Amino acid sequence: MRPTDLAREHGISTQAIRNYERDGCLPPAERTPTGYRIYTELHASALRAYLSLVSAYGHATAGSVMTAAHAERLDDALTELDRGHAQLLRDRETLAAVRSAVRHLTDGAATGTGLPALPGPRSVGEVAHRLGVTPATLRVWEAAGILTPGRDRTTGHRRYLPADVRDAELAHLLRRGGYPLDRIGTVLRQIRTAGGTDELAAAVDGWQQRLTTRGLTMLTASACLADYLTLRPGRPDGLDLKGT
Repeated sequence: MRPTDLAREHGISTQAIRNYERDGCLPPAERTPTGYRIYTELHASALRAYLSLVSAYGHATAGSVMTAAHAERLDDALTELDRGHAQLLRDRETLAAVRSAVRHLTDGAATGTGLPALPGPRSVGEVAHRLGVTPATLRVWEAAGILTPGRDRTTGHRRYLPADVRDAELAHLLRRGGYPLDRIGTVLRQIRTAGGTDELAAAVDGWQQRLTTRGLTMLTASACLADYLTLRPGRPDGLDLKGT
């Protein structure tokens, strides 16, 4: 196969094919006596796997998986995929908690959130660590009116009560779902006042669809990667990628 043969299947440029090979996302190609690259079905399968991984996990993880596979570090490659699935599971669990919050609000519960609460007031650093973001991110959300933590009267430090942590959890979920800060602020204000949950319910439904799409995309990527690894020469003895 020529670079154009691989590129045509995916609607990308031949330069992209060369770049992927250079970066270790494709196995090295042999050359003709005149220096032209020779690609095979192995390279075509690697390209399908890589581009599927990009769609499911992003460029950084996809590159790490493929370079690890080509360096015969299969466990490292699988660990990268595990991290992506772990994040998807966390998102699903958080989403389930948000749905519980919507039910509580719809039922008129004044304080029910459905989210695991942190006892007592917490610092901005503790909340940031819980969410996996930086304290600066929480301050940006506060400046946008999304979060409204109180202040310690003596030190002036921010104090996140359980309701503030709930707001931060919801803001984090919606931000990962691609919602802009102003819309997140609207949702959180509705929650605080319990003045209606239509906006939140719509956001949750949209994020549920995104999670389903991401899960299916990961499934496709895993299948493409397994197909590619089956074609690779020199697999460890006893490694059965077909489950037979």
